[in-house]
Amino acid sequence: MQMLHPCRGSIQQYEQELSEPDRYRPDRCPLCHAPDPLRAHGFYCRTLVDVQYDGSIRVRRYLCLLCRRTVSLLPEFVLPYLRFAIPVIGLFLVARLLDRRTLRAAAEAAFEPSMPYQRGQFWVRRFQQQAMALCAALAGLTAVVPARDFLTQALQMLAAIGWIPAHRFLFAALRMHLLGWPGFLLPHGSRVNLSLRPASC
Repeated sequence: MQMLHPCRGSIQQYEQELSEPDRYRPDRCPLCHAPDPLRAHGFYCRTLVDVQYDGSIRVRRYLCLLCRRTVSLLPEFVLPYLRFAIPVIGLFLVARLLDRRTLRAAAEAAFEPSMPYQRGQFWVRRFQQQAMALCAALAGLTAVVPARDFLTQALQMLAAIGWIPAHRFLFAALRMHLLGWPGFLLPHGSRVNLSLRPASC
């Protein structure tokens, strides 16, 4: 399972904070809710592209001694299962969908001038599918401004709240992905298995 590391600074500050395993250790397991502290369980590396960064970062892991499952602390500027950081995706989506720029101009606004066409289209498609749910989820955090469609409204709400604070709320409080979870995943990374039973009389 993934939780958010409350890092408000730069990537360099995040890397420095990783040397203190007790600073952000969850007080209970988010999976089995055992109150015993989790044990530091090393790191894994993942690639990350931010506005002024393109490289690899470490992600701290903890192990629950009761349920034997691991918890990863993602930095809050990172979206699960996506390589690009929230600021880059946000800059692109605002330029493309709100400012109506071309894909090339939107990529340049996101400091990714050589970004493939397909990646931009992927972000746009995922955001379009998620826009209505985002509007509903974020309605308690900011005033809802009338807009011509849910897409524009969601972008305006994210601009008012801030993309990273909105992601923090969506992920921590609702287990909701800013661009929508991949279709075959639940928030815990499991395949969806639903069995429909007829209602009993």
